Amino acid sequence: MNKTRLEAFSDGVFAIIITIMVLELKVPEGTSWAVIKPLLPVFGSYILSFVFIGIYWGNHHHIMHTLKKVNGSIMWANMHLLFWLSLVPFATGWMGVNNFDRVTVAVYGGLLILCGVSFNLLSSLICKTYTEETKLSKAIASTNKKGVWSAILYALSIPAALFVHPAVAAALFITVSILWIIPSKAIESALNDE
Repeated sequence: MNKTRLEAFSDGVFAIIITIMVLELKVPEGTSWAVIKPLLPVFGSYILSFVFIGIYWGNHHHIMHTLKKVNGSIMWANMHLLFWLSLVPFATGWMGVNNFDRVTVAVYGGLLILCGVSFNLLSSLICKTYTEETKLSKAIASTNKKGVWSAILYALSIPAALFVHPAVAAALFITVSILWIIPSKAIESALNDE
């Protein structure tokens, strides 16, 4: 398979995920604060998930530029990532309509772990396509370290949501998003050197 085809398919899935999430936002009947206030948790969960999907899209696009060739393992690892990401609209909607209930936030954290692990798997498989260690393969490996830290923070978000407060879990989600919001400068540098 051509890497361009894999990127195009993935971009389409990312676009559909965002479209599904925005369609979950229901237009209120009225303009008063009393009508809008109940929608704030739904909108808040949408913003959080939109940022995460945007981060995954940007980093996916970034890591795809490092890919020399697509093999079956990479194709299925990419599908694995897209599968977990495709569940984000469900978890987002469930969390929003239930006002960030502890269980829904914990489930959201669990889903984010699965998304993160699958992204790490994809980047590890891409790194294995390099027959020798290069500046680029080292840069890809460094993103995997960030992925491990993300998984740890996501894992901590589950007990935080269940036993402390959902806001603590949300703070952990935001911390991870800050770690990833800017794609790896090491990858950019290595790509520019090639």
